[in-house]
Amino acid sequence: MSNPLSRKSWSPYLVGIAIGILSWFAFWSANHPLGITTAFEHTAALIFQAVYPPIVETNSYFDAESPKIGWEWMVVLGVFLGSLLSTLSSGDVERIKVPQMWKDRFGSSVALRFTVAALSGGVMMFGARLAQGCTSGHGISGNLQLAASSWLFSVTFFGAAVVTAFLCYGRTRHV
Repeated sequence: MSNPLSRKSWSPYLVGIAIGILSWFAFWSANHPLGITTAFEHTAALIFQAVYPPIVETNSYFDAESPKIGWEWMVVLGVFLGSLLSTLSSGDVERIKVPQMWKDRFGSSVALRFTVAALSGGVMMFGARLAQGCTSGHGISGNLQLAASSWLFSVTFFGAAVVTAFLCYGRTRHV
């Protein structure tokens, strides 16, 4: 029997079950849904607090919840370490800064690729926080709780992703 950690991909069904168990564990142990966005929000607040404290002190959001390195950061750390462990154990290591599909459409500029990726992530995070949630919170925890808002979010999120992919890449052989 081969080592499952050395496989380049795992069964999506088994991974889905594992994520469900992790979500149950988060509710049971911390009474909190899985989510990551709050970690970045708190990190930004901690940076502003160190540089210019009035920004955080006058923000009403942080009256109820002071910025901290909380358990959400442990999820971020776990995602990073899990990805690193998976990459190293499977040997699936490629140093691709600009994927071929992007290169075919927009050129080989690493700076452009990283700028668009960072801005896109920022827009997605802003939208998630504006909706008072996050992608993983709605997509995993909210859907598991059968929350109508999370199902609506998931349909909208994936629909927007499909439309964005077609707008960026058109109907090429890759999409």
